[in-house]
Amino acid sequence: MNPIPFSFRQIDYVLAVAETGSTASAARALNVSQPSVSVAITQMETYFGAPLFRRLPGLGMSPTPFGHDRLAGLRQLRAEADRVFAGQADRVQELRLGVYSTLGPRYAPMLIDQFGAAHPGAKVHLTEGDIAALCQSILAGTLDLALLYDVGLPTGLEATLLVEAPPRAVLPVDHPLARHEVVDLADLARDPLILVNLPHSRGYVLSLFQIVGALPEIAYETGSIEMLRALVANGQGVGILATDLPYGQTYDNRQVVTRPLAGNLPSSRVVLIHAGKFAPTATMRAFKDLALKEIGTVQAMPNGSSYDGV
Repeated sequence: MNPIPFSFRQIDYVLAVAETGSTASAARALNVSQPSVSVAITQMETYFGAPLFRRLPGLGMSPTPFGHDRLAGLRQLRAEADRVFAGQADRVQELRLGVYSTLGPRYAPMLIDQFGAAHPGAKVHLTEGDIAALCQSILAGTLDLALLYDVGLPTGLEATLLVEAPPRAVLPVDHPLARHEVVDLADLARDPLILVNLPHSRGYVLSLFQIVGALPEIAYETGSIEMLRALVANGQGVGILATDLPYGQTYDNRQVVTRPLAGNLPSSRVVLIHAGKFAPTATMRAFKDLALKEIGTVQAMPNGSSYDGV
């Protein structure tokens, strides 16, 4: 077995630069001299034969694409070493969790609360973002897990299916379709449509109308679920969401109702992803087990299946 060519101290220097953005800041954070940090970076870049960081005058240092890959491996190595030498290889510790911006509020706070209750002392660091950014962070090793929709994810990721989330119509309480148990998508297309204008959310909803050969008129596009629901509640159109909420009240104290859509329409798949090139830690495994248990339970709650809002 070949020995590791660098000490853990040198690895810490390099990781600190990635976290702080400069050798000076890293040296202050670690209480060492700046030349010691600079030498560690130079030696490691020489060993790898490629730069780990871009040097930007006045803007500090940021990882190169090659550096992102190597830094992810170094973080994993350092974390495993900490657990092994502490004699705590199976201890649940810190987790860096990413959540899709429209999906996270439905599930992430509950999961974090339940995880903390089951594992006192464990810490979850939360990052919100769009699907593309979260996937990139997972592959780069800056996030451990991400909760998002399965929409043609890039290679190198492993996904655990948590729940299938069928699309649902969002309607004003006095809309004629609100009296129906199930709503036909062609009927829904007669009203102006309000969309969540995020790449995968927008494309998913419009693809549903394409399946039934309908072409809706888009009234508004918004970046949040709650804005969509408030616009619907105020009679500005109708909406479709895969994220089903167990309440009908909107921020302005009005109401919406949700109804399932007729036909065999594709559901959104809620998944938890991690990078295939990194072995899951005990913390990651514990959080995945919790998510498998809790999200399926939440989705099956009676209020989540159909809320009349009145």
